[in-house]
Amino acid sequence: MAAKSGKAMAEATGSVAIIFGATGLVGVELAKRLMTSKSNWKVYGIARRPEINPLQSPKYQFISCDLLNATETKQKLSPLQDVTHIFWITWTGKHRFDSQECCQQNKEMMSNALDAVLPKVKTLKHVSIQTGMKHYVSLQGPWNAEEKEEVVYYNEERPRVGAGNFYYVLEDLIKERLSDEGSLCVYGAICKHLNLPFVFGGTRECWEEACIDGSDARLVAEQHIWAATNEEICSIHGQAFNAINGPSFTWKEIWPTLGKKFGVEVRPNEMFVKDFWYAKAMFDEGKVWEEIVVKQGLIVTKMEDLADWGFLDVLFRCPKKMLGSREKADRAGFNVTYKTSDSILYWIDTMRDEKLVP
Repeated sequence: MAAKSGKAMAEATGSVAIIFGATGLVGVELAKRLMTSKSNWKVYGIARRPEINPLQSPKYQFISCDLLNATETKQKLSPLQDVTHIFWITWTGKHRFDSQECCQQNKEMMSNALDAVLPKVKTLKHVSIQTGMKHYVSLQGPWNAEEKEEVVYYNEERPRVGAGNFYYVLEDLIKERLSDEGSLCVYGAICKHLNLPFVFGGTRECWEEACIDGSDARLVAEQHIWAATNEEICSIHGQAFNAINGPSFTWKEIWPTLGKKFGVEVRPNEMFVKDFWYAKAMFDEGKVWEEIVVKQGLIVTKMEDLADWGFLDVLFRCPKKMLGSREKADRAGFNVTYKTSDSILYWIDTMRDEKLVP
């Protein structure tokens, strides 16, 4: 019996998604939403690390693959000939953000993936690339700590800034090829286990002012699907949409709520500690996390599987205000919104339900 062509396979199964970065927060949520949607989706999930909580569905196939290995990538992904939608929500951070090495490695990952998938796929309809607020700002110094920055809400028409931003490299690569693609929970658990105060370490500006937007993984996943399946949106190539919860927030206003959620001590006048660095304070606490996992009967993980202390230090000390406008998405008809404090509490409960954190 002759094998079905790629087009016939796609027609038989409906839409077929390949998610690069399928074990991340957005990747898991995206896969779940696709598989439970009314449309008939089949999903390939791609990631280097294995799944902590494997998704169980006949519509889902997980493939462990190191995208930096061209031979492995071609071997594992070239048989996927029925793909209709590509979702790129992964990146490698082995090198400094603004370095040429970072750009080169991320470009290599995407290039290997496209080399493996595109030649055999005849049914591709849409490619989504997920970037972040660093798309709009350069984090290269030097910075003047005394200079008060003007509040700017970045929209999708904002020109590129700086050099060495790997987001730009990936966008350009896709255009070129298609013209021819949990830290706070762990910190709270350790504070409770060791009876430590739950403090915010960072700059006072990041503590008191609206410096960064929240983007719930549910909203981001829903917007990926909306953009990939909306015919009017798909008819215009290369569109960008900010994925933002809604109103901005400050860490100062939601920190007591987080402390209460974790069941840890929050001292009203001592929540903000300028000289507290997460990477230093949590450096030797891997054994403590192992004790918590055993005591609470959690899924076995290493602390670094769930927590990125260096990222928290950067997030809470970022010298730039990274506030985006969601006006374009609103005008185009995407009206899903979330309150960021509610989003954080929801994902804490989700991680608890999945036995990842106590």
